[in-house]
Amino acid sequence: MIRWLIIIFLALLLINGLSNLLERIGLGRLPGDLRFRLFGRQIFLPFASTVLLSVIAALIAKFV
Repeated sequence: MIRWLIIIFLALLLINGLSNLLERIGLGRLPGDLRFRLFGRQIFLPFASTVLLSVIAALIAKFV
């Protein structure tokens, strides 16, 4: 169980570090990604980017 927590933590750190690069190539600005302000806070829901990254990860896992 602790191994999975470490893997998830490292994956989140990697994604957070690469977020600027991912935004430059267009992820985070796809038509299904929602950004809105609610009670003075900006909320970002990346639905389309999540689906796209999941499909890419599944294809990589299938061929590896």
